[in-house]
Amino acid sequence: MDEIRNAKNSALLMTIHMEERGQIQPTDISPLLTALKDLRLYGIALDVEDQFNEHLRITGKMAAFIEELKETCHTLYDKIQPIPYIKEKLYSVDKVFIEVGMEHCDSRGSWKTLSSYRGIFSIAKGTSRIQVIEGDPGYGKSTLALQLVYDWCNEVSDSPFRKPDILIFLNLRHLGGVTSLMEAIEQFLLPQDSVLERQDVEQLITNKNINILVIFDAYDEYPDQHIEDSFVAKILEGQILRHVDVLLTTRSSCIPPACGSRTGRIRLTGFDEGAREQYVRKAVTGDDEAEVQRILEQFNTNPILRDICQAPLFSVMYAHVAHEEEEFHDVRSVTEFFLYMISCFHSHAQNKVSGEKRKQLQRYATNHKKLDKFAFDSLTGANQQLLWDKKILIKKFGADFYGLYVNIGILVEEEVINRNRGATVAEFIQYRTEVHFYHKLFCEWFAACHLAKSVTSFWSLFYNFCKRVNPYDLQFVYRFACGINPAAAKEVIKLVQKKQDGDKFAVLCALEQKDSADDVLNTVRDLVSRDVRISENDTKLLQRTTMQLLELASQKEVPIKCLNLDRSFDSIDKKLAHIALKSGLCLRPIAPLKLLIIRMEATDVSEQELISILDYVGQCDKLVELRFEECNLPVRVPATCVPDGLITRKVKVVHPSGKYHLDLHMGHWGVFEEETIRNLCSNVITIDEDDPPIQQQAMLLVLTNSNRDNVPIKCLNLDRSFDSIDEKLAHIALKSGLCLRPIAPLKLLIIRMEATDVSEQELISILDYVGQCDKLVELRFEECNLPVRVPATCIPDGLITRKVKVVHPSGKYHLDLHMGHWGVFEEETIRNLCSNVITINEDDPPIQQQAMLLVLTNSTRDNVPIKCLNLDRSFDSIDEKLAHIALKSGLCLGPIASLQLLIIRMRATDVPEPEFISVLSYVGQCDKLVELRFEECNLPVSVPATCIPNELISRKVKVVHPSGKYHLDLRVGQWGVFGEETIGNLCSNVITIDKDDPPIQQQAMLLLLTNSTRDNRRVNCLQLDTCMDRVNTADGKVTLKAGLSLPSSPVLRKIEIHEEGVEITEEKMVGLLTYVSKSEKMEELVFNGCVLPVSIPAERIDYSLITRNVKVSCCPDNNVLFNLRSGKLESKTKLPVDVEIRNSDTVASQASTIMQLMVKSADKNPINEVSLCESFSSADSDGLSLVLHSGLCLPRLSLLRKLWIGIEYGREIIADEWTGILNHVKHSQQLKELWVCRCLLPWQDNNTNHGNSTVYWNAGYSFADYTLLSGSWQDEGGQVLTREAYADLVTKFRELYRDTDWQKQRRAKRE
Repeated sequence: MDEIRNAKNSALLMTIHMEERGQIQPTDISPLLTALKDLRLYGIALDVEDQFNEHLRITGKMAAFIEELKETCHTLYDKIQPIPYIKEKLYSVDKVFIEVGMEHCDSRGSWKTLSSYRGIFSIAKGTSRIQVIEGDPGYGKSTLALQLVYDWCNEVSDSPFRKPDILIFLNLRHLGGVTSLMEAIEQFLLPQDSVLERQDVEQLITNKNINILVIFDAYDEYPDQHIEDSFVAKILEGQILRHVDVLLTTRSSCIPPACGSRTGRIRLTGFDEGAREQYVRKAVTGDDEAEVQRILEQFNTNPILRDICQAPLFSVMYAHVAHEEEEFHDVRSVTEFFLYMISCFHSHAQNKVSGEKRKQLQRYATNHKKLDKFAFDSLTGANQQLLWDKKILIKKFGADFYGLYVNIGILVEEEVINRNRGATVAEFIQYRTEVHFYHKLFCEWFAACHLAKSVTSFWSLFYNFCKRVNPYDLQFVYRFACGINPAAAKEVIKLVQKKQDGDKFAVLCALEQKDSADDVLNTVRDLVSRDVRISENDTKLLQRTTMQLLELASQKEVPIKCLNLDRSFDSIDKKLAHIALKSGLCLRPIAPLKLLIIRMEATDVSEQELISILDYVGQCDKLVELRFEECNLPVRVPATCVPDGLITRKVKVVHPSGKYHLDLHMGHWGVFEEETIRNLCSNVITIDEDDPPIQQQAMLLVLTNSNRDNVPIKCLNLDRSFDSIDEKLAHIALKSGLCLRPIAPLKLLIIRMEATDVSEQELISILDYVGQCDKLVELRFEECNLPVRVPATCIPDGLITRKVKVVHPSGKYHLDLHMGHWGVFEEETIRNLCSNVITINEDDPPIQQQAMLLVLTNSTRDNVPIKCLNLDRSFDSIDEKLAHIALKSGLCLGPIASLQLLIIRMRATDVPEPEFISVLSYVGQCDKLVELRFEECNLPVSVPATCIPNELISRKVKVVHPSGKYHLDLRVGQWGVFGEETIGNLCSNVITIDKDDPPIQQQAMLLLLTNSTRDNRRVNCLQLDTCMDRVNTADGKVTLKAGLSLPSSPVLRKIEIHEEGVEITEEKMVGLLTYVSKSEKMEELVFNGCVLPVSIPAERIDYSLITRNVKVSCCPDNNVLFNLRSGKLESKTKLPVDVEIRNSDTVASQASTIMQLMVKSADKNPINEVSLCESFSSADSDGLSLVLHSGLCLPRLSLLRKLWIGIEYGREIIADEWTGILNHVKHSQQLKELWVCRCLLPWQDNNTNHGNSTVYWNAGYSFADYTLLSGSWQDEGGQVLTREAYADLVTKFRELYRDTDWQKQRRAKRE
């Protein structure tokens, strides 16, 4: 349904779905329309009907269009004429089609074999809508295109070309001057009596929902190919009809400019022997096995003919002619082959007539100058023309000449529709006869005849043609001309050699010429004076032609500059000592060859293959260089297998990298240019792990030879290539398996071993190796983990005497050759470290920690002041025997006499008292230390003063607490606040001790009180914030929750006690007053947030408090005072008639109100009303007091008349709580009314007792008021609240207040 709802044409899509389900018929949707109208959906019904009618109309038109296309296509693929003059034998394309060799171009530009034409679109799926089928002339491009048309028309099951809805086939040679695809379809594909209108076809081909494939055949023959805005160019460029797939055939030399890198490309490579035999059996001989073998034998006995017939057109023509002719005609060139074919055409026609007619035909066969010039002009004009009107040709050549060439099949007639826009109805559609050559090659043959003759008579025409026309665009015009006229051959070869890739084409032209031996030899000499290339992509004919030239040059001892086997090399035939090419051809040793290049892309050459190639080269007497490209050669060759001829002639064998030559004496690859060797030795010679073994070996050979010749070597970098030390041979073994002896003239050795742990023994072995490198001054390690130390006895004396620098991978440390430890030896670095902060971090590698310890040790020895040492999480413990600090890495740090500041950072660590004392003892031995600082650890609250070293006391060493706020009082062993300004601020303001303060902070505050007493410094106020635990009534000793005792302080002026929600008992009150009495300068005791007793016996109060006029009050506004003379609470202000205790009030305010109520009740003063506004929390079942949310309690007030309890909305009071409230009411003697509001109370029974009070209940604003009478709830009308009514009330209550916190909690508990 979502698909239908979101579709652009939902009515049509719904109709199609219903048709698929059988609910409606393909051409009848009346059941659907009836149903829609019954539902009165007239608008939808009308839309469905319109859309469906349009669908039927388009479907019908497409079916008609396809039928007419197939009828036209049938006439194209059903009259294949393999041999032009045999007109009585016409074939359907499927009867003669044989798959030719095919390749496709992959994304990297490489050509890969394609097994079948059925894979043309599958290889390009999703990459391009355009496919180009390219190939040389006569390679079967048009035949393949017609086979694709056949597959579509006949819906061949295993062909992907049956899938397009519409296939449009157009031969581009007909489309000169045609301005649109629609015009081409009208003119060449639709019948005269087509049932379709122009707009019908336009609607179909522009419909993006229809899968359309357009095949443009013979783009190289398209007259308008040079017009940039032709409709074909617009389609290829995607300017129009972007939804249409395109398949285009063309010669390889004529790829359309609009076909970019993303265009799919297919290349036809012609017939192999299997395809040739398959065609002979399928289309020529049938089951006549003897005839098959006779024809094939003619191919096989003539290699040149066989190579020429790689082109399917030549192969097909020759097979049919050979079947007709008994005699075998030997050919040596394409020109001879084509001349023979044309002579067969003429002979066939002449054999049918005699007398004067026969003489006329013989005359026309040899005299065709007009046709030659006409063909030449057609091919070389501004716009190439390959199609002409019959009337024009008859007028130009005469009816007899024209008739002969049509009769023998060289010219082909074709009827096409001529639609004249704007003419009368009778003239609107007419047929005309167009004429073209049987194949473009025939046009090129006659053009070549004209060109060959013009070399003597029209030199300027010949010269301009050769300068202007690319040889590969009209290659057979050039080649035929060379074969027809030897004089033309000389000039053609001379001119084409000047063009790009002209040498390869010149070889083909040379094969065609018929000339004297001297002229041929001059041509050969000229060709081999340049680079001669035999490429994998060359046709077999071109390869064989090139080899013939090489053999001729070899026979005449003509020097051959260079032969490049460009991916065409396959192997060495040892028996024949020949090079076998991939094409199957063989190349003998070439004596006069000077340079041989063998390019084998991404090929591994075995040792035996390389030896065989060297043997072959040894037979090339004049060869001075053998060069390999793009292949992988063996690292070495046994020296005994290198031919002596190469050694005596000093043949240069060049590695594919171009950097190395083969040492013919040793069989190794090396660098032999003197300048290159000098550059390497004066810079850095690198042997990388990723270097191929051949390159590593070459570098080792440079090192060995330089060592032999005592050439200084600046630096050798073993970049991840080092493996181990062979102790027996004292060699470095590389990962590649190669070995490196000690290099005497080497100055710097770098060994990079990525993320490798080097053992102590390995390091010693490397030092032993370096000891044998006499000139070495530095050994540097990179990216590896070295041992922290080396036994000093294992370090070679040679390193010590030469003062060799051994550098750590970090680059910061050198090996102390005397001690075997890593250290920092640069004077400036040491000074910078000592004048700043030396940090030893837990995460530092041991080597770095050791280096820092060595700096500290040496600085102490030399009495260099050390500003600061920071042990950043690296501290482990104190070794008391050695009096050393033990680090987590296992290293030890002795006392540092010149150290001034020591920082010990121990993250989240509890330091026990003994360990803390040990640290203080260690610091006592650091003579110059002035400060010890701890960070991020928990220290003891105190230390026995007797355990603190006297040296710390005498030097007044500052021991700083991790908080940074406190220093250790070395005389008493406790933490305190030290800083005159800090102490002054605290004493003049408020010293606060909070229950959440760490014990160390609480202790510091108490120490401040003690020291202030000692120094007689007045303390303004001490605030105890919920930290008081207990008070001794007898002596007034106050103990804090942290276990500390509050000292009495004669200098203390005021104490504030914050105990929110706490009731101060009579005993605690007496104890606190006793403590105050011992503080001589105490003036005031203030309580905040707590409730004091209403009275205490006056005799329990110390009389000195009265004489000193000490004030005891309650915050926040001192409305309540404690009268020390009477021992009673007194209220300074008069309470209002109605008292409210709100939950939003501060605890202190609530406490003040409660105490005033208690005072008023104690004085027998009546209280009209108390309201608890959302401050009620709970009630004990005995009802002694009502507990508030603040923790305070409202006691029973004997003279209270009315109590109003406003609960939080949505709260449900449980039975025990309700019982407690009623008991509280029952024992309040004067209470007349109790109101409970905004909550849900339990349902009542007759056992309820609430004394003389009237109890009212209201569950909320939308609920009625209820009164508790006779144990039941009754409304204002006296109606008793039954269980059923109560249940309804509960449901309503819970729904109304469902979003309150109380109801959410209730539901959460229930779930």
